Parts: sequence; structure tokens; C-alpha cells
Amino acid sequence: MAHPHTLDAHQVHSRLGDLIVLDVRTPGEYATGHLPGALNIPLDQLTRALPDLREVAAHSDVLVVCASGTRAESARTTLADHGITASTLTGGTGAWTDGGLALQHPEDNRHATWNMERQVRFTAGAVVLTGLTLGRLRPAFRLASAGVAGGLVYSALTNTCGMAALLAKLPHNRPRQGDLEAALATLRSH
Repeated sequence: MAHPHTLDAHQVHSRLGDLIVLDVRTPGEYATGHLPGALNIPLDQLTRALPDLREVAAHSDVLVVCASGTRAESARTTLADHGITASTLTGGTGAWTDGGLALQHPEDNRHATWNMERQVRFTAGAVVLTGLTLGRLRPAFRLASAGVAGGLVYSALTNTCGMAALLAKLPHNRPRQGDLEAALATLRSH
């Protein structure tokens, strides 16, 4: 039987205890709420976890989750390229909550931040407004607004987001060393 690449929220809910759930969002996003029992391994740290994931995937099904499903699919593809079979949650944590299912919230919520989509919308809007405002003084500043517009079109066409990749590198979106090590240790214990 073929391994399904996607599972909907209710399929995941019924199998939650049997799945190893990886949340590939930034630590700040993860802190805003995640699937019960999910381990936070940010997308840009996934290669660090490959040896542990290979071991776990040999005897457990792996589910990859993000906010909407885009980063999870990217992670699933990376895992597949390294011989690790995984599924994704269709629609991500948004579909999970839309299905009436509760997210788990950490007791220490100091690192909660806006989700990446919201950070991108805010940053893009701020750059566009700044470019248009300063463009009244010097028309060349309008190029910043045009650059963001072009980036948004490219992002939609390619289903990628360079701005999100840049924002993920900001300190509030980076994992604390102990958090990533704890997630990897939990993987090793499975």
C-alpha cells in the first residue's frame, strides 16, 4: 500500500498517538500553539535532524506540519530526497483549528510571535508605505515599493517566499539552542 503524502486534520487527529509530528515553523510561531506532542524542528534546521529522523521513520510514521502546508511540503520533499517517508497535514495548523481541534500551548509563552505569513504581510506593507511616502521626496524610493510588488508576484508564481526566508533569520524566529537539542533528544528516545 502506498504511503499517503497528505492527511487531513481528522485523519491526523485519529492517529495522533501513532505519529511523530514535526512542526517546521519558527520557534516563535510554534510557541503560539502547535499540534499536541509536536516537536519543533524549524525548516532551516531540518538537515541537522536527518540522522535522527531516519531512525524514527524506520518504525514510526512521520507527519510534517506548518501554518498552511507550504513549508511542510518543502520539508517532506527534503525528507523524501534523503529516503525518509513522511506525510503532511493538509492546510497546516490553520486547517487543524478550522476543524475544531485544539492546539497545545507551551507554559512558557515568552517566545510567542506572529506567524510567518503575518510577519511577511506587515513587512511588505511597511516597505511599500515607506517607499511611497519617501517617494514624494525622492521618486527613486518608489523602487522599493515596486521591488516588494515584484517579489510578491514572484512568490505567488513559485509558491516560495524570499521575505519569509529572511525574516526566519531574525532573532525572535530562531530556536534557542536548548530547544532544538531537546527536540532532537526526544526524537532519539522514540
